[in-house]
Amino acid sequence: MTIKEASEKLKSGEINSVELTEQYLDKIRELNPKINAYITVLDDIAMKMAKASDKRRKNGEVLSEIDGIPIAIKDNMAMDGTKTTAGSKILENFISPYDATVISKLKNAGAVILGKTNMDEFAMGSSTETSYFGPTKNPADIERVPGGSSGGSAAAVAADMCVAAIGSDTGGSIRQPASLCGVVGFKPTYGMVSRYGLFAMASSLDQIGPMTKNSEDAEILFNIIAGYDEKDSTSVNQKSEIRNQKNIRIGVPKEYFAEGLDPEVKKIIEQAIESYKKLGAEIKEISLPNQKYALSTYYILMPVEVASNLARFDGIKYGYRAGAENLIDTYFNTRAEGFGEEAKRRIMLGTYASSAGYVDQYYNKAQKVRALIKKDFDEAFKEIDFIMGPVSPTTAFKIGEKTDDPLTMYLSDIYTISVNLAGLPAISIPAGKIDKLPVGLHIIGPQFSDNNIIELARQQDGIQGASIS
Repeated sequence: MTIKEASEKLKSGEINSVELTEQYLDKIRELNPKINAYITVLDDIAMKMAKASDKRRKNGEVLSEIDGIPIAIKDNMAMDGTKTTAGSKILENFISPYDATVISKLKNAGAVILGKTNMDEFAMGSSTETSYFGPTKNPADIERVPGGSSGGSAAAVAADMCVAAIGSDTGGSIRQPASLCGVVGFKPTYGMVSRYGLFAMASSLDQIGPMTKNSEDAEILFNIIAGYDEKDSTSVNQKSEIRNQKNIRIGVPKEYFAEGLDPEVKKIIEQAIESYKKLGAEIKEISLPNQKYALSTYYILMPVEVASNLARFDGIKYGYRAGAENLIDTYFNTRAEGFGEEAKRRIMLGTYASSAGYVDQYYNKAQKVRALIKKDFDEAFKEIDFIMGPVSPTTAFKIGEKTDDPLTMYLSDIYTISVNLAGLPAISIPAGKIDKLPVGLHIIGPQFSDNNIIELARQQDGIQGASIS
């Protein structure tokens, strides 16, 4: 069921939250051993929340449209009294002492939190294969990846192991797994959703957002979790603009359809864009000339922030601590044993790029290119209202296919990274399938056009009928 459908059944009394939650917990017990979408299942907490929701409903005190609705949370968001691992050995047994702002908002809206979903370690990856707790499988084909780093959330929604889920997006980590699993994934404007309580990977890029079965549900969840938060210094006190959706101009960047895009993916995306033309939109080819530098820019800036953010995991304050005879060896052994290969790789890259001899050559230059990438979007949005293209250059690849080649893996996010560098909102919606493997359409808008993007996506909630087999 979607949020809307489940909410209507709860309202009519056809089902109560306890029954609904039990059904989803049963589904998790059945499928999680095969899919591995959840790291931690919160059976007792979920049932307690469901009972409280039913009591409120009986007393006529329903808190919101998601009151009593079972939702999953990516395991890099703090939830008081529960294990929060970020997919890493170094936090394998860490119990969070507080709630992230997003968790507080969901609780205040009456949501039932089923558990914490699997993810690439500290959100570093495009396949959910770097998780210390093992890879998540794609429900469309369990021999393939679900995408990453929010692969657990995407798989949980796609396999109906929750009504909806929350993920985080640093370079495409909501949209890319949404595309590969055939669900909706929305990355809001940077600052629209509080990052307080989100375990930081790259602070200037990270953004929390919803992963749902359709665009209507994405809008419901977004409107609940969005809003200014004084606990987050990057939070913005601005509402999403809502504009007339008539006479829409859609830009299609020629750079998104160059070499590297699977021809069958290209065909489905072109069909999806054509369907908007039939609805009356004007389609215009545009150019984002600095798009070609996005991947290189991202993989300089992001590791620098990773190296800074992960410095706190030293075996002293919290989390895993390795045995050692002195303080220095405690630091070395804890980080060597606690972090996986991808985390270590990015820490080393970031430390190098920000070191005294190279900070001007790499980091400062990348910041200048980031400004040029944002300027490309700003110039484009003077002529058009939205940008459309593919989310991922291919459908879901096989587990293990790219783990030995990090550069090939990084190319999975080639169309999504620039959106994070520019702080823009974007959504992935199902556009069709190739041999039963989903393909997502990417819709990008100007800053604070969040609700407009979702409204545009809602026009195509049935678009996934297109297929190539």
